[in-house]
Amino acid sequence: MDAADDEVVIEAPFLARVYKSGRVERLLGNDVLPAGFDPATGVASKDVIVDPTTNLTLRLYLPDLAGSSSGRKLPVLVYYHGGGFVIETAFSPTYHNYLNSLVAAAGVVAVSVDYRRAPEHPLPAAYDDSWAALRWVASRPAEEAWLSEWGDLGRVFLTGDSAGANIVHQMAVRAVDEGLGGGAAIRGLVLIHPFFWGAEPLESEIRDPNAREWVERIWAFVRPGTVGLDDPWINPLAEGAPSLARLPCRRVLVTVAEKDVLRGRGQAYYAALKRSEWEGEARLLETEGEQHVFHLQSPKSDKALTKLQAVAAFLTSD
Repeated sequence: MDAADDEVVIEAPFLARVYKSGRVERLLGNDVLPAGFDPATGVASKDVIVDPTTNLTLRLYLPDLAGSSSGRKLPVLVYYHGGGFVIETAFSPTYHNYLNSLVAAAGVVAVSVDYRRAPEHPLPAAYDDSWAALRWVASRPAEEAWLSEWGDLGRVFLTGDSAGANIVHQMAVRAVDEGLGGGAAIRGLVLIHPFFWGAEPLESEIRDPNAREWVERIWAFVRPGTVGLDDPWINPLAEGAPSLARLPCRRVLVTVAEKDVLRGRGQAYYAALKRSEWEGEARLLETEGEQHVFHLQSPKSDKALTKLQAVAAFLTSD
């Protein structure tokens, strides 16, 4: 092996390494599962390539429609996976299994987005892919019957965890600025343990300087040349960031976990949204005694199942 392939030149701690040769090694989230029928939930899935030039691929999910009346329309869930913009895909067992369970519980049509990842594709590549995917959904593609026949594009929900929740916020803001088209409307947002940060430490972050350093190193890894931790891409509450009052939806659910280092940022986002002139309904759901994305790591636990039902209820409550 060439010596250049052994020398690490940059690293996102616990996520990925880049070697002098240019090789990228991801330490987690490399396994994949094929689309298909899931007998445990009755949910079917398939993959669709939206843009061959960027290899933008979506995994679509359809719940068991046995007994459904003809012409019935279902809410459309657009899901953005987490992983610090670095690891995991829409096809990983973590997200494929979670989407099967969520689609079955909520009875929605889901679109899981496999966006490009850093470091090969630093931000804004993930945002651009996520936006292209959302615009594709809003276009009511006639060739995609699961969406055109069953999806209610007047009830689109954007959902994601961690970095994916960051994407949810950015897509909502972009929808205001650029419009979705096709008559589609974003009904609600679900931000699960959102990956937000800021230059001014919160009290919980002051108590854990190692956590701050870890987040800061990841942000520098995915956004080289960043203007800092008050970049609106990671701090939606920074001076000059788009106003939360502009969010184009009626409802927002923010979820946090007690032992998550990102907990304070999710709470601050929720509080700022409540203080703003936004006229929708915001809800905060906190799970005691749990860490970041615990529901993905232990999906069969009682707390994970409770959280799944809470998200499903949010998606179907109007």
